[in-house]
Parts: sequence; C-alpha cells; structure tokens
Amino acid sequence: MASLQASSTYNLRMTSSITTNNCMVPTSSHTFLNQSNCPLFSTFSLLKFSYSNTLIRPHVARFCIAKPKATMSDQDQSSTSPILVQEEQEQKQISQEVEDSVRMLKNAAKTRKVGAEEILSAFTVIEKAKCDPSGFLETLGGTKSPGRTWMLIFTAEKGLKSGKYFPITAVQRFDSAAKRIENGVYVGPLGQLTFEGRFSWNKRVLSFIFEKIKIKIGSLKPFEFKFGGKDDREPSNKGKDPFFIWFYIDEEIAVARGRSGGTAFWVRCRRVST
Repeated sequence: MASLQASSTYNLRMTSSITTNNCMVPTSSHTFLNQSNCPLFSTFSLLKFSYSNTLIRPHVARFCIAKPKATMSDQDQSSTSPILVQEEQEQKQISQEVEDSVRMLKNAAKTRKVGAEEILSAFTVIEKAKCDPSGFLETLGGTKSPGRTWMLIFTAEKGLKSGKYFPITAVQRFDSAAKRIENGVYVGPLGQLTFEGRFSWNKRVLSFIFEKIKIKIGSLKPFEFKFGGKDDREPSNKGKDPFFIWFYIDEEIAVARGRSGGTAFWVRCRRVST
C-alpha cells in the first residue's frame, strides 16, 4: 500500500462480524477488522519477530490442498498403486489437519478465547504442512498500491514453548507492487508510531529494511525521521536484515516466523482514511 499516513486511522468495514475486546473481527474473507475502538497498542514486541457466531466454512488456501498424483499406465498402477494410495491418503490427512488448524486460528482471531496450547499446536501443523508459497506474496500485499494491512493477533516464543494474544494494536502493511512494508503501533487519541521501509521476496521469505519512522502525538502534525543513510541494497535474510518466513497466507489470516525464531499470526484488516 502507499505510504501509510501517521494521521490516518484504521476502521473495519463489516458485512458480518462479532465484537471482542472492543475490536471488530472479520467473519469472512470479504469482511475486515475494525479497530477504531481497540485498546492501546505498541509494536515493540512485534519487532522481536524480525528484530506477531464461529466460522461456518473456513477458507483454506488452495495451495495447501492435496493434489492428485500423476497418471500412470495400468501396468505401473498395478504394481505401485498401494504406495500411491497411501501417499494420497497421507496428503489428504495433512490437508484436513491444516484446514482444522486454520479454522481454529480464525476463531481465535474473532473471539480471543482459544487456548494458547491449541494455537501453538496449530502453528506446528501449519509449519509442517509446507504449503506451496507461490501465491503468498500476492495474497499478502495485493497486486497494486497501497497493498494490504494485517493486524497482529498472537505471538509465540522461539520453539513454540509458550505464547499469548498480543495486548495492543499492531498493524503491518505490505505493498507487493512497490515492495514496501510499514509496521505501525496505534494508541488511539494519544498518537501512533510507524516504521516504513522496503522489502524483498524470495520463495516464502520476506526480508526488509526500515528507512524512516513517523511519530504522531495527539492532534499535532506527525514528525518524520529518516535513517539508514543511502543504503540502497536489496534486503536479504543472509545478513543482519530482519525477515519473516511465511508458512500460510489466505485472504483472512497469515502465519509466519521472524528472525528471532518467534512465530505469530495476523488477521487481515482494511484501512479507511478519514
């Protein structure tokens, strides 16, 4: 998405939603989170990852669904079909486990009542499924600026030993067309803090470099500070740059692990300028 103005606010347009902790959470891939009344937020914890009514029919990314094996001749099938059948059954089981895990995470985003252990278990299932990442970037950041925005819901420590719901409003924007990223913390009328920079994408890894910070306090005009000098190199996960490894992304939720080893999931939200 285009550069997110520090003075802008986030609201959610809902066609069907429920309220939890004063936040509106989407109930379908076409509804979005409204956080205009959400509690205070701060993304310094979010930086640890890189430096975080029930659904009736969950939307599961098609790239995680088991695919049929290539056709073989009758003679080949007669000798190897038991193995192929077993492999196909295992793939279907994995797909079902992923679907169940995705359903649970979407319910957790709406209610914030799903237990941490269940969410950690869902993270494990989704990571092991190794979903095809070919459509991840477009789903994450859209096809044109200003891209798409995602609100952090839950963060887990390295090794998935423990985790918790993120207590404040932290929203990230990804713009696939312009290769831009923005990480924002919103504290209602008190103000907001955002970091903006560029990113690169390699398979399922998004590496990024922040270039400037914006600070807005109350009704005052936002302040903007640039840093990093004239470093125009492409971000990379091979050096010291922060990054996310994405395990799952659909139109509603996204799951990734950051450089520090922490895992998190986000729910998609829509920014409405006022």
